Amino acid sequence: MPDSSLFLDYDLPRELIAQEPLRNRADARLMVLHRETGRIDHRHVRDLPELLRSGDRMVVNDTRVLPAQLVGARKATGGRWQGLYLGSEPSGEWRIVCKTRGRLQPGDAIELEDRDGRPTHRIWMLERQDGGQWIAKLDPDEPVLDALAKIGRVPIPHYIRGGRAVDADARSYQTVFARRPGAVAAPTAGLHLTEPLMRLLTKHGVSFSAVTLHVGLGTFRPIASAGVEAHVMHSETGELNEKAVAEITATRAAAGRVIAVGTTSVRVLETAALRSGEEVQPWSGETDLYIRPPHSFAMVDALMTNFHFPRTTLLLMVQALSGSELLRRAYHEAIEQRYRFYSYGDAMLIL
Repeated sequence: MPDSSLFLDYDLPRELIAQEPLRNRADARLMVLHRETGRIDHRHVRDLPELLRSGDRMVVNDTRVLPAQLVGARKATGGRWQGLYLGSEPSGEWRIVCKTRGRLQPGDAIELEDRDGRPTHRIWMLERQDGGQWIAKLDPDEPVLDALAKIGRVPIPHYIRGGRAVDADARSYQTVFARRPGAVAAPTAGLHLTEPLMRLLTKHGVSFSAVTLHVGLGTFRPIASAGVEAHVMHSETGELNEKAVAEITATRAAAGRVIAVGTTSVRVLETAALRSGEEVQPWSGETDLYIRPPHSFAMVDALMTNFHFPRTTLLLMVQALSGSELLRRAYHEAIEQRYRFYSYGDAMLIL
């Protein structure tokens, strides 16, 4: 049975789900949670230079969202088809999830369309996998990034305009420090940071380091009713390189705080710490680390994060740092104060 002390569920009015980002990302509201006192303050992201200290280090996720959403029609029936590219097999075939009317069979072909609705590539459904995934082959074959640049669309979440992307999302649903392609969803806490704000923070004495975690579809999978202990955590690919290790080690040695920007950065840092022992080492590979209370954080002192869906591992990860009661109070206050929720919404800073 689920632990009744955990904060897992809340009721959110649909109108609080942000459908568009603010014109200036840094104008988003920022709820500040002070763990030592239990105080909750209401500020803005642009206030970060006043909230952080000289010597602090913000750790961002430099993954870049792929144009992973695919649109087309079934060759045999003409029925509409939607898919999402999840990754590639060593042999080159694609892993996708998709939906269409009727039941797909191995050997079925999909005529893919470019962003102007013109037919371009074809994809062959080869093998059905667990969890609704398929192994598929692109025809004609070409490098993934080249193909997605022609046929892919921004994989905007379903709760934003029903998943219908607009041209502005190509910029809005990407952090300013996105460098390494591989994610199918944005590390949304990082969407609030703008280049002018980062320059102000640097002038204030706050430093930045980059880690990588390619956000996968599993991050949104809800916790089953069987309870948090039985939940099977998904796996994602990440990296903590030597440069970031040296920077973070120096910050901690100088008594600076390591402030993770987003749950994805937390996952990389805590994975590296658990696999390294006393002295943190560079790390890369797959992680299925499941962070929930009473996790003891080895690398993260504070966290900037967005508001998360009920019954998700992300909500559990955040309360492992904040404490369940403080987070419950914060979410209830956010709803009362009409904060904007989820990917294009407001943020929270846990100090």
